[in-house]
Amino acid sequence: MKAKTPVSPYSNSPFSTLEILQFTVLTAFILYFGKTLFIPLSFSLLISFILYPVCKWIEKKGTSQSIAIAITLFAVTLFFALFIYLLIVQITAFSNEWEPFKIKLLEAINQLSDFLAERFNISTEKQLDLLKNSINNSGSQLIAFLRAIAYSFSESVFFILIIPVFSALILYHRQLLANTLYQIFPADKKGTIHEILIETIHAYYNFIKGMLVVYLTVGLLNSIGLLIIGVPHPFLFGFIASILTFIPYVGIMISSLLPIAVSWITFNSIWYPLGVILVFSVVQALEAYIIFPFAVGSRLKINTLVIIIMITAGGILWGAAGMILFIPFISIIKLIADRTEGLKTLSLLLGDGNHEKRKT
Repeated sequence: MKAKTPVSPYSNSPFSTLEILQFTVLTAFILYFGKTLFIPLSFSLLISFILYPVCKWIEKKGTSQSIAIAITLFAVTLFFALFIYLLIVQITAFSNEWEPFKIKLLEAINQLSDFLAERFNISTEKQLDLLKNSINNSGSQLIAFLRAIAYSFSESVFFILIIPVFSALILYHRQLLANTLYQIFPADKKGTIHEILIETIHAYYNFIKGMLVVYLTVGLLNSIGLLIIGVPHPFLFGFIASILTFIPYVGIMISSLLPIAVSWITFNSIWYPLGVILVFSVVQALEAYIIFPFAVGSRLKINTLVIIIMITAGGILWGAAGMILFIPFISIIKLIADRTEGLKTLSLLLGDGNHEKRKT
């Protein structure tokens, strides 16, 4: 009599590979072309989940629901106003250093021109002709670049205006939305859905805690790097740059301008500004591919490979916003997979492996 082959509990997936592939492609298609709606809505859900316990606590003190929501959203507005203030401070400080910085920049350009003339025998007139040709050839690219900036700016303004509205409405209608979610699934699944909602809120809190660890680590690494180079006020510049990385791309560029200008003016050498750029670039790379996955993934119990894949996929589909938002998304998917018998394989794939290690 043949012995029965043991069946793995993770092999009972009701979906074929083709169905999973079709679902993935369709989801990516919808997310990409619907990002104008889904990005602010996703940020609003993130904010709502984080603010829900605070609203609940304020309401228990006898405050009405509307006032509790207004208080919490006002606190969030002040928090983001701090980032805008830091940006303004950085721009103002850089503008104060602009005149000596401009003199240094012109000196560097003249030195480069003399170097090209002496070493490569390229006359000043020929250099000017090459510069004019480059400007003329890049005219169409410059227009396209300016259009992209204008579109990004208008999109950002729209997001800033609509996200608080979405967040307030989600918090106000939270009971209605929860009841609707309960009605979608069978009655015997109500307890599971409620458990997933509660754990989703906890997961979002863990995500925020992980982000705080990321910004603290990045601030320390920035400061140590600037201290090694010898830039004045390294901890001030390092932590301001860390905080402003919350604003993707723009934040790190603006926060690097002042230490670049100060180091160039102070030491009268191009190597110090290049050192600042190198420090910030290396730390940014470490933050994106090592610090962020480990700090956030360990708290959400998701393995580092999946975190990096989701950061990359989020960047492809939604840009910088997707690199932030796709991590909470995958944590919710893991919570659902953990409690669904047919998705045990997906749960195993997304997990950090600690559960399996404890079992063995």
